[in-house]
Amino acid sequence: MDFTLEVIPLPVSDIDRARDFYRDRVGFHVDIDQEVMPGMRIVQLTPPGSGCSIALGDSIWDMTKGETRPEPGSYQGLQLCVADIKAARAELVERGLDVSEPVQYTPDDGATFMYFKDPDGNGWSIQEYRRRATEPLHQVLRNQTGGGQ
Repeated sequence: MDFTLEVIPLPVSDIDRARDFYRDRVGFHVDIDQEVMPGMRIVQLTPPGSGCSIALGDSIWDMTKGETRPEPGSYQGLQLCVADIKAARAELVERGLDVSEPVQYTPDDGATFMYFKDPDGNGWSIQEYRRRATEPLHQVLRNQTGGGQ
């Protein structure tokens, strides 16, 4: 059985501000922005090319019975991957995102990163994985599981 990671709830203090940031600065697509049941608004956004989204919501944490609501800005280490970090940085800077310069830890593929924070302080990294230019992740996974082309 496949288990796919598709949605990560993200703690933010202002849903509209966060939605606008991820849409306008980071370039995520707004999939849902509605009250999904009385008193529960959900905003779901997906990075271009990703199969996983983030979810922002007024009452989203109430669905996880017994769990403590995380503080806005408490998530660190969320990660995006790109095939060309310089092109990604240029696009993000043009959108007005305050993103760090790329840092290359080694010359190996997958060892170059840049960083940004959302308005609440949730921390993101962007990893350059050049292999993705010729082998998208969905293709790599399909080949690994014997799914063929």
